[in-house]
Amino acid sequence: MKFNQNLFYRIVFIISLAGLIAIVSDFGFYQTNFYQKILDRFYFFVLGIGLISTFSRYFQNRDLIKRKAFLFDLISIVFTLWLYFMYLFVGVPFETDLMLENPIWVKFAVLFTFIREFSELKINYKRTVLNPGQLFIVSFLFIIFIGSFLLKLPNATYTGISYLDALFTSTSAVCVTGLAVVDTGTHFTLFGQTIIMILIQVGGLGILTFASYFSYFFKGGTTYENQLVLSDMTSSKTLGEVFSTLKHIILITFGIEFFSAILIYSSIGSDNFHTHSDQLFFSAFHSVSAFCNAGFSTLSNSLYESDFRYNYYLQLVIMLTFVLGGLGFPIVVNILRFIRYKLITLISVGKPIYRPWVLNLNSRITLITTLSISLVAFIIFYFLEYNNTLAEHNGLGKAVTALFGATTPRTAGFNSIDTAALSLPTLMMVFLLMWIGASPQSTGGGIKTSTFAIATLNILSLAKGKSRIEIFRREIADISVRRAFAIISLSLIVIGFSIMAISATDPEKQLISIAFECFSAYSTVGLSLGITSALSVYGKIIIIIVMFLGRISMLSFVIAVFRKIKITNYSYPKEEITIN
Repeated sequence: MKFNQNLFYRIVFIISLAGLIAIVSDFGFYQTNFYQKILDRFYFFVLGIGLISTFSRYFQNRDLIKRKAFLFDLISIVFTLWLYFMYLFVGVPFETDLMLENPIWVKFAVLFTFIREFSELKINYKRTVLNPGQLFIVSFLFIIFIGSFLLKLPNATYTGISYLDALFTSTSAVCVTGLAVVDTGTHFTLFGQTIIMILIQVGGLGILTFASYFSYFFKGGTTYENQLVLSDMTSSKTLGEVFSTLKHIILITFGIEFFSAILIYSSIGSDNFHTHSDQLFFSAFHSVSAFCNAGFSTLSNSLYESDFRYNYYLQLVIMLTFVLGGLGFPIVVNILRFIRYKLITLISVGKPIYRPWVLNLNSRITLITTLSISLVAFIIFYFLEYNNTLAEHNGLGKAVTALFGATTPRTAGFNSIDTAALSLPTLMMVFLLMWIGASPQSTGGGIKTSTFAIATLNILSLAKGKSRIEIFRREIADISVRRAFAIISLSLIVIGFSIMAISATDPEKQLISIAFECFSAYSTVGLSLGITSALSVYGKIIIIIVMFLGRISMLSFVIAVFRKIKITNYSYPKEEITIN
């Protein structure tokens, strides 16, 4: 009988998937000693099948050794064999080593086995089934519903949670919003908080980013159709840039989160935590939440908690992290290239290297807009709240808290002051900051800084009598202007209708609190005036929908729904419409 290679690998993938389900079951449900032993043995069965699968690939194709994935496979093989040695000669739960307790590293190995086998699947995307926009939306819906079921597991919470609250929390995490109907720190167990952290990470980058890059990494290539889809999602100018863009996204994300976690760990005292493990998890959780602009915190009052509100070093670290996450990956990459260019120019001997437009137009507009908005917001916040929410701080503390309060509404969602105590003028400014949001292709939401910049430049161009928008010796393309005003219009429509809807479902709530909640939900900010948990069932459902539309962008939703028309080679006569 002829060996069916594809069938074998599919079976291996199904077994690795069963291993992943076993891990979820292991953590999510209470296990008796008998079932725990069965699960532990099953893990090693999965690892053994994974080893056979890996050896089989290299045996049948010796050229795979030349790929970058070979080093990963070599390390995983050595690690798996070492686990088998520990299992056979030391025994589970490896009581001789605290780092191998009951057996967490075995579960990590099973998880990597699943990722390895999933990456080898031959998935050919067809645009006739779903266009890129629809695929993007479906991927988010899939993660949200998976997350909601995981948060319903018995071991995810201390006292249980309704499915609606689990769905709300999952949507808020995947859409990196931060609005919460239950307290993350006291209601969810370590397992539940870990699920939320993973949902934030996956939601911040997108499941397709992870799946596509790992598939490319292990296979060394992909189909032309898949590259077209990914180029649409990553806004890559050429197909050759698709996977380099994905690599930059992943490296920048994990790199910044890693260093941020180290800085957060160094900024907090061990007195506030029971164990060093709790301190490490706190650092990792807030690093991921900050970079992804999620605003989730394991502290009941976020950074306004009494032991943390005066920790200005911690506030600066978290603020820097969510600002970098809100700049957008293309901007961060472009800034790094600009810094590299400046360093080379400084150290070059002889004639200096001249390369115009290292810092492109998109980066210049985004950086200027971000800095301008942040500076103006900081000054206004500082003077309006000097004797109000900033009264308990002194000197540098007032400045840091004011800067934090001025930057966090732009989709970060952390609070180091009592948001409900803000004065009305400050609240109005926060509305505007939430609506503007972060920068394009970032982990943040809102209409985006570039959209706001284009709208402002358009006003200035009209005031000067120009028919074009020009800046830095460049002209803004008409399609960018049209997209900007479409985004603005759609955002106001969604926010407006959601305010009206919640006013009908929750008439006892104050209008300003409802409006604040809707702006925060659509812009995926996470700040609230304290009505989130008190919303009715229908009110929570409306906020769930608004968070989802805000994360995927209402314009992307409209583009995904409507069928594209064929480009035609004619144009109608132009006629101006009376505006004012």
